[in-house]
Amino acid sequence: MSAANLWSPQMAEKIQEARVEVCRLHSELIKWGLVVWTAGNVSQRVRCEAEDGSEDVLVIKPSGVSYDELTPADMVVCDLDGNLILGDHAPSSDTDAHAYVYRHMPEVGGVTHTHSSYATAFAAVGKPIPCHLTMMGDEFGGEIPIGPFALIGDDSIGRGIVATLKESRSPAVLMQNHGPFTIGKNAKASVKAAAMTEEVARTMFIALQLGDPIAIDPKLVDSLYERYQNVYGQH
Repeated sequence: MSAANLWSPQMAEKIQEARVEVCRLHSELIKWGLVVWTAGNVSQRVRCEAEDGSEDVLVIKPSGVSYDELTPADMVVCDLDGNLILGDHAPSSDTDAHAYVYRHMPEVGGVTHTHSSYATAFAAVGKPIPCHLTMMGDEFGGEIPIGPFALIGDDSIGRGIVATLKESRSPAVLMQNHGPFTIGKNAKASVKAAAMTEEVARTMFIALQLGDPIAIDPKLVDSLYERYQNVYGQH
């Protein structure tokens, strides 16, 4: 069955565009060295207001399919309870976590999960990535927090992500003993957050080997975050 037979024409078009974009973004995970083999996943929320009510789904990578074999048609569509609606493959094993985030954080339009080495090392020892870099003030507004331990299989990971990020400006959380999950206004923004998470994790790991990193005044962190989020770049 095609997307055109399941949703309004506008929604069907948005879903097809999202499948192309989500497929493309998985190549970015490889490009930036954030995943190995078939680990990791990116999803994007797709919403549309229709005459008979709003339509709200997520597009995500299928489970266990090699990155070099992925095509837009392989991207699966699920409802926000994680149930498969459209696709020839089983959804990612992390779909329930993504779906929980979308249900409870309506401002989120994209979620990315990786096992990138340095960020996951911090997760393995249960330590947040401390904010001793202006880049971290810009991107994360402070430290990257640790979320609770949770097993894959239901929405436990999603609950931990939401509970942790609701109390933080960070778009990233390090789930203990697991790895980073990142959020964004869309899938691309969440992938950027994943790349930046690994970058600052690597830098802070090296800094900690050299000595005691120099703290940044919290008021200056606030100033960095405000400027970067609202002034930097093209608007």
